[in-house]
Amino acid sequence: MGIGLILLIVIVVLAVLMIGIYNRLVALRQNCNQAFADIDVQLRQRHDLIPNLVETVKGYAAHEKSTLDAVIQARNSAVSAQNTGDPKAMGVAEGVLGQALGRLIALAEAYPDLKANQNFIKLQDELTDVENKLAAARRFFNNAVGEYNTGREQFPASTMAGMFGFGPRDFFDLGQDRAAMNEAPQVKFS
Repeated sequence: MGIGLILLIVIVVLAVLMIGIYNRLVALRQNCNQAFADIDVQLRQRHDLIPNLVETVKGYAAHEKSTLDAVIQARNSAVSAQNTGDPKAMGVAEGVLGQALGRLIALAEAYPDLKANQNFIKLQDELTDVENKLAAARRFFNNAVGEYNTGREQFPASTMAGMFGFGPRDFFDLGQDRAAMNEAPQVKFS
């Protein structure tokens, strides 16, 4: 009777431990999913603002067609990447979009009437607000991914994570375009 009771206690302790590990991994995965959804919301707002910003600039800088086309193309690529749900692809596409937006905003310096246009100013302020929220959402997501990946790699969770289907998550990274995002856009007028 004593060995049976000890064996039962060991089984119960192991079951409780496995349940605890599984529940912790589920909670960490949900934090990642929630953080990614926050990024998704900010990206949709950003993508919705861009056509309005481009249309406002068109009226003042119609001959800057290549810059405007580059912004629209980058936006469309970012929307396509967002539909994949792949953080790496989204990061790269958003980096390209950020560069194109930087060139678009820099155009305002060459067009005083555009720079003073209330609609442009409002759209620029909204875009700045969305960019700030997006940066915060990326930091939150990357923190959640870091916690999740750490949690699934720590012992004893590492022995069970694969068995329960908890694979590693990718960070939201702008990749090679990150360095270019930190540089001021260069605008040249011929």
